[in-house]
Amino acid sequence: MTRADVRRTAIVARARARGTVRTAELAGMFSVSEMTVRRDIDVLVGEGLLDRVYGGATVPGGATRAEEPGFDAKLLREEREKIAIAKEALAMIRPGSAIGLSAGTTTWHLASALAERLDCTVITNSVHIASVLFPALNGGHGHVLLTGGERTPSDALVGPIATGALGRLHLDVLFLGVHGMDPDFGFTTPNLLEAETNRAFIHAARHVAVLADHTKLGTVGMTTMAGLRDVDVVITDDGMPEPERQDLGEHVRELRIAPAG
Repeated sequence: MTRADVRRTAIVARARARGTVRTAELAGMFSVSEMTVRRDIDVLVGEGLLDRVYGGATVPGGATRAEEPGFDAKLLREEREKIAIAKEALAMIRPGSAIGLSAGTTTWHLASALAERLDCTVITNSVHIASVLFPALNGGHGHVLLTGGERTPSDALVGPIATGALGRLHLDVLFLGVHGMDPDFGFTTPNLLEAETNRAFIHAARHVAVLADHTKLGTVGMTTMAGLRDVDVVITDDGMPEPERQDLGEHVRELRIAPAG
């Protein structure tokens, strides 16, 4: 077995264990060039062992574009990175402001941090986020409003009730969680109704900040809710390899990197 064969076997094993592998990460792991990794991926794609995605590859038959993981299944994934992103986002919240928190596990971590100093009005379409914030009120200066709607597997309240409520609101900042982000397809979700509700959230906000850990890059859900340049800032973590970070930075208005340690 050649070195290339050993490397390709390891690439497939890592992809099956993690779902997705990144070209830059593999190059560092094997101490080879990214071009070498791309050639390996080309071979593995040709053999039907991998599917190519932006910045890397994924296993065939993995998550489909309409598949929607549940909240609990996602909560512990990249937990350290999500906490770092939430800390960076928290600094954007001014006392007395009106903010939106869309459903999601990264926005849930932001809500958990905000609960320690709840001094603003929060609009959310997430039961989990509202449950974190309601106990923090205690007669203080904060307010929490939960939209109605139909609950999705990922903990979003969506549909015409939620969209109608958001259409009458005006927010200072929206913190938006996404299923995936891609230069060609923008910010996506597997759920059509959630995309519609998030568009209403975006329309209601003066500024929009997307909170997305590095694994979201190259993931594509079934429907697009916004293009990469339709939001003001993207906050991600330093687990994103430098080449992909630079490329993403060229496609968004502002990119902030949260150090996850």
